[in-house]
Formats: sequence, structure tokens, C-alpha cells
Amino acid sequence: MTMKKIIYIMTGLVIFAACDKRGTEPTPANPYLSDDDIAIQTLAGGKLGTTFNNTASAYQDPSQAVVDAGMVNEFKYGEYFFERTYNKNTAPFNGLGPLYVRSSCIDCHPGYGYGKRVEQYHANEYGNGYLLVIYNKANGAYVTNVAGMPQTMAMAPFKPSLDEDQIQIQWLPYTDLHGNRFADGEEYSLIYPELIIPESAFYVPFDEANASYSDLEFRLESTIGVYGTGLLDAIDDADLLEQYRLEEKYGVDLNPAIFANGNWTSQYSNSRQGDGTPHAKKFTYALSRGPVMDAAGANAIWNITNVTRSDRRYHYLDLNGKLYAKTASKDPDVQARFYDYFPADKFKELTGVEYTGNVEQDIFNYLTSTNLPVEMTDENYSDFMIWHRGLAVPAARNLDDEKVQQGHRVFREIGCATCHKPSWTTGEDKVYDPNLYFVNGEKIVDGKKKVIPTYPHQTIWPYTDMVQHRLFMKNDIRTGWCRTTPLWGRGLSPLCAGHQDRLHDRRARNVVEAIMWHGVSERSDAYEATENFYNLSKDDRDAVVAFINAI
Repeated sequence: MTMKKIIYIMTGLVIFAACDKRGTEPTPANPYLSDDDIAIQTLAGGKLGTTFNNTASAYQDPSQAVVDAGMVNEFKYGEYFFERTYNKNTAPFNGLGPLYVRSSCIDCHPGYGYGKRVEQYHANEYGNGYLLVIYNKANGAYVTNVAGMPQTMAMAPFKPSLDEDQIQIQWLPYTDLHGNRFADGEEYSLIYPELIIPESAFYVPFDEANASYSDLEFRLESTIGVYGTGLLDAIDDADLLEQYRLEEKYGVDLNPAIFANGNWTSQYSNSRQGDGTPHAKKFTYALSRGPVMDAAGANAIWNITNVTRSDRRYHYLDLNGKLYAKTASKDPDVQARFYDYFPADKFKELTGVEYTGNVEQDIFNYLTSTNLPVEMTDENYSDFMIWHRGLAVPAARNLDDEKVQQGHRVFREIGCATCHKPSWTTGEDKVYDPNLYFVNGEKIVDGKKKVIPTYPHQTIWPYTDMVQHRLFMKNDIRTGWCRTTPLWGRGLSPLCAGHQDRLHDRRARNVVEAIMWHGVSERSDAYEATENFYNLSKDDRDAVVAFINAI
């Protein structure tokens, strides 16, 4: 079976049709970057979204768009909410619980970057960005007795959905088709995670769920870097649609649950807080989210910490919505201590629901209420989103270096740019919030206007096509489909985040391992490019790594 591929070269788009899935791509006519090319590509986030900071704080800078919007102070306040630890009752970080995944955002995003690989799952370990993925292996659906992001932490008197002391992560060796040895004899090693969660670790019994324990699979997914998210959000839906159509035209396998026959088969919408307006899916590995105003950050500040806000006055407990509440309300330990934390004379003030004196009913009513007191103010949430969409991207580095220039050429020649599309041009960037919290990118809070930074008509260099592909790895990601991860700024990860782990579950401990995992199966969408990398000289392999670390 033949596969035609798209190769993006230099600052423009050039399409080549490869003769065979295993064939090599044509050599670019002009393989080296000119001074003008270097100047353009160094601005990874365009003029409005690039920082030239290349120190340990490189992921943390406000973009020029934040400055232009007059929102630097708001950006700094938003940063405050990303970095600090939430608690039960001390403003402005009050509201943690009753269940939670982490007590702060930065715990999952060390240095604002990607989560690291860990040997044992502990929610309070700095840098552990892992989210536990628990799903029905028959259909890929999450099970309903835990949340989509299962919580392993709880505030008294409640108990967590999962007992993390029973969770095991085993890192196992893997031997690929080449015996983990390049043709020139250089060796590399590959490992992958086996996640083990025994049935006894689950708080809510499986007779309440939509699956039995024997139906389950467990996987790890780690967090991505938060920098530059607003720039990706600024890519116009119409341009993303054209990218899908282009890849479909040239025979690239696409997820039929997202796109088929020239159009979307599903889009993102929010009908609970919003009006259900559909938008292209852009964020998370699973492409489960659309505009960034209702994507990972907007949700994480609520469901990771379970801190309520004015548009989400309810808890994130399980996918059913009432299974955890039912179990906890009948738990003698919870019942015995419940009124210590929610006394009768302050019950409605603390919970937003009427006191009945029936402890089982009061627990259930509290956990299922949709009218809980607001814990994160509108001003604080607005500043958090200004910060989130306002983070710049580090400039590319050393593009004039001879080894980096060599890697730039080889990266394209072997086919890496097929999925890691070098550049995009953003659209008008009229900010849309599916929550309808911000209107036209603005929010008036206590008479003050909060303005979301925008990035119209910027040439950006994220090195992603924003499309899902499959690699068919051992213990692969749920569904097998994974959005192409942006490469920009990743070379600074050891400095900013303290590690260089890569891929969705951080199985790759360096760039070479990440590349070789792309080709462990002949069915992989990146098999051809990986084989091309395998057959390079060591000098060319090192050059590709140097280039990836430079962008």
C-alpha cells in the first residue's frame, strides 16, 4: 500500500508525493537557511508572541500582546494563581476539595513546562504531571465511577476516588525492530510504562459503574507545556480545516471520529455554560477540547483543584455525577466527621444547601449541589485566563549554527515535517469563549475591563500540524490517536523544567528515544520517517537532535 506525504520546506509550503511508504523524500532545492529565514524563524511566536529569554524562566514571560493590551498587572496576578498552592479555607486560594488531583497547577507543569517521568505515582511530587487514564478496553470509554481525571487526594472527612498508595508504575524494557541498535552500531534503549491499579484501590464499587473491573485498561498521560497556548488558539478554524483536507488528499490516515470525506465529523461545543456553538478541536492529546478559553487551563483551574467559580458552582467527582456522592454519603467514617467540617449553624453558608439533620442526605446534597458558594472570584479567574493566553514562546536559538542548519535540512528531507508542520499563520484571532464568560475577548469585573491578549496575523513556528496520528506503540495512548505535539521551546526543558522526557507518557528520556518510538511498528504513520532517521549517519542524527533542541 502506498502513502503520499506532505513535506513543508523553509518558510513556504511545498508538496511532494512520495513513491512508496518506505521511499525517501526529495532533497529541498535550497537546503540552508538564509539570513532572512533565520530572522523569521527565530521569532517562534511571531512578533506578538516571542520572548528572547533563554534562561530557566523562559516559559514564563508575558507576550507582547499582553503589553499591547495593557494587561501586564493582570498577567502577573494570573501567574500567582498558577504557582500557588490551594487550600481549604484561606482566601484567595480557598476551596480545595472535597476531592482533587493536585493542589497547585505548577506541580503538574514544572517551570511552566511538560510533566516529567516518575517511578511512582504521588500527587504531591513536584513535576509529576501524570493523569491516570482509566477506560473500557472494549470501546475506549471512560468508566463512570471515577472522573475523567481520577482524583487521588481528598480533604477530610472525604476519601479519594483512588488510593494512590496502591498504584504502581513499572518501567519495562522494549526491543524494537532494529534490536535497539543503529546500523553504525550505536545503541539506544527504549522503555514503556505498565500502570497497575488494583480493584481494591477504587473507592466507588464497580457495581455502580458502567463496566466491571476486568473490562478496564490503565494508561498514563502527562501534561504539556502551557507556554504559547494562546498562539495555537489563534490559528483559524478554517485554516485548520484546510490542513485536514490537504492531509486527506495526500492519503494521510485521519481519525474518522474527527474528520472524514472533506469535513469535520465532530467539533467541540459547550451547551452547559455556553450556547453550543461548534468549533474545531485543537487541544489535549485526544483532541477533546476546542478554543483555549474552554480548554485545559480553563478546566484545570476548576476540576484539578475542585475550586468552584461563578460559572461552575458544582464539584468534579465522577463521570456519572452522583456515584461518588452516593458512596460517600453512606460511608460511616465520612458520616462520623461530616458535621465537624460543616456544622449545622453554618451549613448553608458553607455548602449552599439547606441543612436537614439527616447526615446521609446532607452529605449527598452537598456533593451533588449545583449551587455551591463561589470560591474563585471573577476577577481572579479573569486574570488567570489573561495569563494563560498571554504566555509567550521562547525564540528559536542558534539557527545560524552549522550543525543546526544541517539538522534543519535533514529534518525535512527524512519526512519529520510531514506531521511536525513548521509554521502557521494565525487568523483574525477574534477570541471566542465557549463558556460565554468572556464576550468578544473581554470581561467587565467590578467596573474594570479585562482584555484577553490576541495574536492576529502572526507567522508562528510550533512544528505541529494540530492533527492526530497513530504510532502503534506498546501500551499506546487510549484510542491510539494522538495530536502531534508542538516542538517549539522543548530544547529548553532541561533548564526550565528539569528534565527532557518526551512523548505523551514520557517514555522517551531524550530526543533519540522519542524519534525511535515513532517507528516501532510498520503500521505507524511515522514509520517511514523513523526508518530514514535510522539509516542516517551519526553526524546527521546528531544534527537532527541539535535542530530539534534549537527550535
